[in-house]
Amino acid sequence: MRLPVHGTIRVSTRAIVTGLAVLWAATAMAESPKASQADMRMVPQSETQIKLSFAPIVKKVAPAVVNVYASRKVVQQRRVSPFFDDPFFRRFFGQPGGNRGMDRPRERVESSLGSGVLISADGTVITNHHVIKDADDVRVALNDRREFDADVVLMDERTDLAVLKIRGDGPFEHVDFADSDGLEVGDIVLAIGNPFGVGQTVTQGIVSATARTQVGVSDFQFFIQTDAAINPGNSGGALVDMHGKLVGINTAIFSRSGGSNGIGFAIPAHMARFVAEAADHGGKVQRPWLGATVQLVNAEIAEALSLDRPTGVLVTAVFEGSPAEQAGLKVSDLITSVDGKEVSDPNSFGYRFATRMTGDNSEFIVLRGKQEVRLTIPLAPAPETVPRDTRELVEYSPFEGATVMNLSPAVAEELGLEGLFEGVVVAEVKRGSPADRVGLREGDIVRNINEQEVESTRMLESITKAPPRVWRLDIERDGKVSQIILRG
Repeated sequence: MRLPVHGTIRVSTRAIVTGLAVLWAATAMAESPKASQADMRMVPQSETQIKLSFAPIVKKVAPAVVNVYASRKVVQQRRVSPFFDDPFFRRFFGQPGGNRGMDRPRERVESSLGSGVLISADGTVITNHHVIKDADDVRVALNDRREFDADVVLMDERTDLAVLKIRGDGPFEHVDFADSDGLEVGDIVLAIGNPFGVGQTVTQGIVSATARTQVGVSDFQFFIQTDAAINPGNSGGALVDMHGKLVGINTAIFSRSGGSNGIGFAIPAHMARFVAEAADHGGKVQRPWLGATVQLVNAEIAEALSLDRPTGVLVTAVFEGSPAEQAGLKVSDLITSVDGKEVSDPNSFGYRFATRMTGDNSEFIVLRGKQEVRLTIPLAPAPETVPRDTRELVEYSPFEGATVMNLSPAVAEELGLEGLFEGVVVAEVKRGSPADRVGLREGDIVRNINEQEVESTRMLESITKAPPRVWRLDIERDGKVSQIILRG
């Protein structure tokens, strides 16, 4: 039977082939319920497809991306003319509210601007730690110009993430987490934030790399790299995929000028979800403790181990009584994967292991000689083997303004100190304090004072109450001990 012809249709051979290819791909996807997201990726096949817009994704996600305003009050002492120390000048010009040439303290408000992402209808926002660090007040502005005060629920400097809670009635528009482990180089992504305070801005790019580990932004370095334009003010904003789901939190850029050079970094959604879940369970990030140290496998080590290429991490120490020892991990073992995910260096290993919740188990694949071994590692928090006995030192000494703790695996884990479990550690230093001016920093370990070993915070506090004529301090930092000599 012939159909009536009402017009002429010219179809090129190329169009027919393209159409059949698209039809075949769609049919294959329909017949394969287990087809992965990667299988659905397609290169544009026609001019019509090239003209498709990202607007539907932006409309879906933009209401969930917010501006974060953080402010803090800074008290400053203003130095005035030394002539005010002279009674003659004070008689004629008056005394400026203080003694010995010091004016009354002045308050100055410092503010910072960043971005954030709503991840639940109740007003939970995730942003960068550095956006709200030391803030006294935090406000969140929505895409529809509504503004709310916000409470800080959790701050985790080691991941450079923070969780806020809006003080306001919901429900709020929010975005869902994606499986950031499913990202591939070349995937299209959108970055949404408030660069330079100009207002909400959307930029588009691709995933340039999925496991950048030498960025120097946080302790757990495992970043998505993208060429989507990210600028100051984008920090804490959303990196989303073509399904409108959150794949990362925009965090940093590589730039010599301060502007975008097409090299931006985002914290994977897997890490962001881990921190958000910690906020829901007590407001504290509790990471599992392995109780072992590892090192990078370079070309020389790979050759010595008869490996085809440098891969995995080499175990250099296993601590007594640790989960690693209980599971049978040994020095010189080569850890190649954690829970089915390949690890290529200590940073990727730390990311894979540290983003697991405590109370479960983790599966390691280990090369021991030429034999592959599977180990089940219990995920337990680091123990506090001695009370931390936190003390803030206020006596006049080089330690005035420092907060110190007794070291234990738990304290070492919190401060990011690897393999250091004994002694007294500096946990915090007040800005502008004598301890700050001396050069003490968080993570410094006080080993000796005037050739006397410091064994506890109580002992350190006792020493500072009876200052000597000369201070000789042995301070360990990054594995090296330096001596500081000061007048008493």
